[in-house]
Amino acid sequence: MSDYATISPSSELERLAGLVERVTFHNEQNGFCVLRLKVKGERELITLIGHTPVVSPGEYAAASGHWVTDREHGRQFRALFVKISPPTTLTGIERYLASGMVKGIGPVYAGKLVTAFGAAVFDVVEHSPQRLREIPGIGDIRARKITSGWADQKVIRAIMVFLHAHGVSTSRAVRIFKTYGQAAIAIVKENPYRLAQDIRGIGFLSADTIARKVGIAKDSPLRAQAGISYALSEASRHGHCGLPYAELVPLAVKLLDIPAAIIEAAIAQEIANKALLPDTVEGQACVFLAPLYYAEQSIAAQIQRLKSEVTTLPTFAGDKAIPWVEQKLAMQLADSQKQAVRLALSCKLLVITGGPGVGKTTLVNSILTIMAAKGVKPLLCAPTGRAAKRLGESTGLEAKTIHRLLEINPLNGQFKRNADNPLACDLLVADECSMIDVPLANQLLSAVATSSTLILVGDVDQLPAVGPGQFLGDVIDSGAVPVVRLTEVFRQAAASRIVRSAHQINQGVFPSLPAKGEASDFYLVAAEEPEAIAQTVVDLVQTRLPGRFKIDPLRDIQVLCPMNRGITGARSINQALQAVLNPPGKDSIDKFGNRFSVGDKVMQIENNYDRDVFNGDIGFITALGADEKELTVAFDGREINYPFGELDELVLYYATTIHKSQGSEYPVVVIPVSTQHYMMLKRKLIYTGITRGKALVVLVGQKRALAMAVKGKQVQQRWSKLKERLVMMCGRS
Repeated sequence: MSDYATISPSSELERLAGLVERVTFHNEQNGFCVLRLKVKGERELITLIGHTPVVSPGEYAAASGHWVTDREHGRQFRALFVKISPPTTLTGIERYLASGMVKGIGPVYAGKLVTAFGAAVFDVVEHSPQRLREIPGIGDIRARKITSGWADQKVIRAIMVFLHAHGVSTSRAVRIFKTYGQAAIAIVKENPYRLAQDIRGIGFLSADTIARKVGIAKDSPLRAQAGISYALSEASRHGHCGLPYAELVPLAVKLLDIPAAIIEAAIAQEIANKALLPDTVEGQACVFLAPLYYAEQSIAAQIQRLKSEVTTLPTFAGDKAIPWVEQKLAMQLADSQKQAVRLALSCKLLVITGGPGVGKTTLVNSILTIMAAKGVKPLLCAPTGRAAKRLGESTGLEAKTIHRLLEINPLNGQFKRNADNPLACDLLVADECSMIDVPLANQLLSAVATSSTLILVGDVDQLPAVGPGQFLGDVIDSGAVPVVRLTEVFRQAAASRIVRSAHQINQGVFPSLPAKGEASDFYLVAAEEPEAIAQTVVDLVQTRLPGRFKIDPLRDIQVLCPMNRGITGARSINQALQAVLNPPGKDSIDKFGNRFSVGDKVMQIENNYDRDVFNGDIGFITALGADEKELTVAFDGREINYPFGELDELVLYYATTIHKSQGSEYPVVVIPVSTQHYMMLKRKLIYTGITRGKALVVLVGQKRALAMAVKGKQVQQRWSKLKERLVMMCGRS
């Protein structure tokens, strides 16, 4: 789960209190509310935006947050913490009771109770419930309903006060209450680490902060057990589905700062609890997080399920279909592509892989065109919005991100399309599959109907997914699925030095560079020292490339760095490019290590289902309101608002890492190569970066650094058992 720092009340927060006159909106699922308050000293009702599990007119709201000015709705108070209290005035008490918030009381009985007991009505309900029978019409059943309803409200308030006192914002407190109900305080006191498992948006670090506040010791077995899952989650961020026992123990010791003996006991207990699962990978004893272990097992089972059924597609005569599609698309298929078309028309499952210029797009278009002629219903998807957009443009068909195809539910992050509600299609084509990690691959395969045909397309020589596993590589290496490997670079593509250089690098050959003065789409601009490399990158983006090629430095050029750190890393070059392309001014704001200004190019770095924006989406800041305390980003024309407190979801995108660029394509790519990045200079990394460029790729730096990358074929081993599971369960095709 993603982790956010727990937000504590601070002196920077402003305060507001008043009587709730009207509940304009309240979402019972997530607690989001829009309230109209009567505030002392204010002529008009004040609009409060915040979160609370329950609220009713007549109650008293005390909030901490910030004043903002909404462009459409005017002045509002945006609350981080909201405390709702019972009303104290007779009018307020009657309105509250009449709202139906307390079961058994409506408008009629609200009036009778206030008339009979006045301001003491709540004391009567709580301490002398037998007196309710004094009111005509209230019998035993209604009295029990009233006392029970009042007790529920009291518990909710107590839970919110407890969570606020431990630094939990109201929005997260609502999630906790909705998950645990009246047991929330007991659960948080007993084991706050459950929050990281059960509540979306709360990770180990936040839960650990709460644990310290409720008195759980640093070396507590409870903390150690939760910390093991945290250590494995951190490993999954580096691509691992599990870890060897011999690596997990020292990693957990380092992360948690507790003795190895406690860690070892915690691992044994978590295995006994089935939260972790032991297995062997390449003969080494490993430990897996249960969800990743079962996801790998499920992928193998889904592939076996799809393989076990014969195709339900119409019968195609390849000898007739191939000449027909060549004429239809006005192109000539190579022999390898013709063989691939024949295979695709008869297979239930197929992988198509190959590098740039080998005709993957032509092959997919040919297959789709032939199948469309016989009424086959296709669906197309890719892992990112940019990759889906490119797939749609190249095929002329609608293509969606995998998340949208599977119909993500923004409230809980669950997919509506699954084994019980599969995708309605005859054929599913998934592109850029090298980017798909094990959890997403499992979700996608589970939603493919047994009657459907599946084609997986991707370049297996690119970097594996940012998330855990190496799904495409393992599927190919297992031999469980027929694979089409396209290797022939077509004449038109071969004219591109980008394509030739990419294939040379992939084969471990130093790329042939253009002669001085020769026109090319691939260059190496020499620079030795890191400072000179960084300055050359800035000069190229700011003036040299736009001046020579008449391109927009912001929209057409993307700098891709091997890593984040260092003077030639993405962070430093981001700041340098921002300084010359869109200099920050007095209206800029500093948040979470970034300075944001109108016009900045930014990237979303995590999935946000509420906003319908996803990790890797690129946009431009179009508005920044200090009064509203929010920033607006346009993603492909769709404007999304971000409160300042949530800008940790955005980073500047003048430069990014090659890892983050996967699935994207840019007109012009600039890549700094320096021995400063020797730890990351691997063949797949440079190959992936170069293949992001469509029209021009410029490497800036040292020849020896590029040579290191070309020779550095090895990539870090990813601990996963998917390949072995596929071989065991599915055999070879």
